Amino acid sequence: MPELPEVEVSRMGIAPHLEGQTITSVVVRDRRLRWPIPEGVTALAGAKIARVERRAKYLILHTDKGYLIIHLGMSGKLRVVPKDSLVVKHDHVDIQLSSGQCLRFNDPRRFGCVLLSEQHPGLDHPLLKDLGPEPLTEAFTAGYLHQRAKGRQQAIKTLIMDNHVVVGVGNIYANEALFKAGIHPKRAAGKVSLARLQRLVPIIKQTLTEAIAQGGTTLQDFTQADGQPGYFKQHLNVYGRGGKQCMVCKQELTEIRLGQRSTVYCKRCQR
Repeated sequence: MPELPEVEVSRMGIAPHLEGQTITSVVVRDRRLRWPIPEGVTALAGAKIARVERRAKYLILHTDKGYLIIHLGMSGKLRVVPKDSLVVKHDHVDIQLSSGQCLRFNDPRRFGCVLLSEQHPGLDHPLLKDLGPEPLTEAFTAGYLHQRAKGRQQAIKTLIMDNHVVVGVGNIYANEALFKAGIHPKRAAGKVSLARLQRLVPIIKQTLTEAIAQGGTTLQDFTQADGQPGYFKQHLNVYGRGGKQCMVCKQELTEIRLGQRSTVYCKRCQR
């Protein structure tokens, strides 16, 4: 599943092609995504796209006729292509533009979504209104995380992956940030001191920022916005390296399931 850095890079890739353009038509070939694509999306014909925003892992197209909400799901891809480009299997939606290009949404597994909102969805849309702060903003601080962790027996890794606490810290980046911060992923969140969270929060921000700068971590079924092969893989210290040597102390890395997700850590470096 594309994580926050991949979605942000996708936003950065498509925004220059969309912002300032007028939607000439919306072509829906199959409405059967995670939720049925509403009939009203075709009414966006004639709307001008002001900007492309990301909230958590949702992309929001701001237009003068409403807001289009896109989520890539497990396998969704967005490409900007000439509108007469050959349509292939699972090309479910085209947002055709006055430039002669179109934003094409392809989703083999159909876990993505294309929805419409009359008001900015961050204010009252059920999918977005209860989300936590963005991790790269000033709203996400050690003090905030310490307050949310207070008294909790929940594992710290599970807490930082909870989108109601902070959005977009997916499994890859949670593994990496906790390793860099020297925190055991199973440690009860309420027992992680403020001093340790003051180290963890900047590391989360740095890890995500570096991933965005490098183009995101390669995923098997994620392609860049221009349709070229997926992003090169960044340097990972622990994720996907269970059973291999820790790059710091050389001890074998341990891999477990935590919250139904693969979790890799070093028993010596992380406490």
